[in-house]
Amino acid sequence: MNMHAQPQRTLAETALIDAFGERLSLLPGDGAVMVKRDDAIEAIKHGLPTRRVESWHYTDLRRLLTSVPAFEAGAVTKTLAPVLEGSAVLPVLNGVSQTKLPEIGGVTVQRLSEKLTDGSVAPGLDPYGSDDAIGALNTAFVADGYFVDIADGAELEMPIELQNLQAGGQSHVRLLARVGAGAKAVVVERQAGEGDEALASSVSQLMIGDGAEVTWLIVQEQPDTATHLAQFKAHIGKDAKLTLFVMNAGGRLVRQEVVVRTTGEGADFKLRGINLLAGDTHTDVTMVLDHAVPHTTSTEVIRNVVTGKARGVFQGRINVHQYAQKTNAKMACNTLLLSDDGEFSTKPELEIFADDVVCGHGATVTEIDHDHLFYLMARGIDEKSARGLLVKAFVAEVIEELDDEALVEALEARLDGWFSTHG
Repeated sequence: MNMHAQPQRTLAETALIDAFGERLSLLPGDGAVMVKRDDAIEAIKHGLPTRRVESWHYTDLRRLLTSVPAFEAGAVTKTLAPVLEGSAVLPVLNGVSQTKLPEIGGVTVQRLSEKLTDGSVAPGLDPYGSDDAIGALNTAFVADGYFVDIADGAELEMPIELQNLQAGGQSHVRLLARVGAGAKAVVVERQAGEGDEALASSVSQLMIGDGAEVTWLIVQEQPDTATHLAQFKAHIGKDAKLTLFVMNAGGRLVRQEVVVRTTGEGADFKLRGINLLAGDTHTDVTMVLDHAVPHTTSTEVIRNVVTGKARGVFQGRINVHQYAQKTNAKMACNTLLLSDDGEFSTKPELEIFADDVVCGHGATVTEIDHDHLFYLMARGIDEKSARGLLVKAFVAEVIEELDDEALVEALEARLDGWFSTHG
C-alpha cells in the first residue's frame, strides 16, 4: 500500500488556519455563509498552491507567501482624494465599510456585512474552480465591503470610486455590483494602503445586464510591504459592453485574477492592462475568459514595464465553447525590460471548440531602442527624461484607448509619478 504524507504546513498556512479559529465568532454570516467559510478554510488546510498547479505555475504562492501578519483592529486609515475629480467615493477603511455614504441618483448601496448576515450573498461565495486560492482566502475571512445596484436605464452623471484602503495587518473585502439593463457607468476600484506588513484580499463581482455599458478601472498602488491577492469576476449580458482597465503600480507580492464570461449574444469585452514593476517584487495577472454564446467579441492588450529585480507574469486563457460560433477574440502582451535583472513570463492560451471563429494571440519582449534614446538625447534631452518619454509612449496607446480625457490625464499622471521614482 502506498502512503502519501501531506507536506508539513508552512508558517503562512498555519497562521491563516489559526487566525480563522480566532476570528470565526467575529465574522458576520448566517448558516449558509458559515458553511461556505468552513469549506473555504478546508481548502486552505489542503495547502496553498504551488508550481505544480498549472494556473499557479509562475507564482508559487506556498513559497512566496512567507508570513501572514495579525489582524490590526486599531489600525486607522483615511479616505483618499478620488482618481477622478467629482467621483462619488465609497470607502472601505481597513476592512470596514462606512455608514455615511453619498447619495447617487439611480444607485442603491448596501453594506456587505448586512448581506453576509442575512445570507443573501452565500451563493456568490462558491469558488470558480479547484485552484481558487484567492476566492477561498477571501470567503473564509471577508467581513465587509459593498453591494452597488445600478438601476435599469440609469446613466450615471459621476463616476463611482470604490476605495479599499488598508493600514497594515490583514484586510479581506468583497465588492459586488449589478448594472441594470441599458445602464451606463464608470467605476474606479482603488486598491491602496500604508504602514507595515499587510495581507489584503479583494474579490469584485460584476453582473452586467443586457445592453449596459461599463468602464471599470482597477488602480492598484499598494506599498512594497503588502501582499495583494485580488480577483475580478464578471458576467456580460446580451449586447452589453465591458471595458476593464487594470493598472498595477505597487505591492510586494501581487496576483490579480480576471475571470469573465459572456452570457448573451453581442457581448463585448475589452481588457487593457499596464503593469509597472520595480524593486524586488512579483506581480501576476491571470485571466480566464469564457466565450459561452455565439456572436461575441473580445480584445486584450497588456503592456508591462519592468525594472530592478522585479518579476512579472501574464497568463491569459480564452475558452471558446462549442456553440460559441462567430466569436472574435484577440490577445496581445508586450513587455519593455529596463534592467538586466528584471524578468517577465507570458503564457497566452486558446482553447477552441467551435469551428467558425477568428482568434489569435501574440507576445513580445523588448528593451529600449538605443537609436531612439540617442535621437532624443542628441536634441538636448537628458537620459532619464528621454527614457521616460519612451516608456510613456510605450504604454500611452493603451491608456488613450479609454477615449476619456479625464481618465487619460489621471492615469498618465500616475505613470509620470511612478517613473519619477523608479525610472
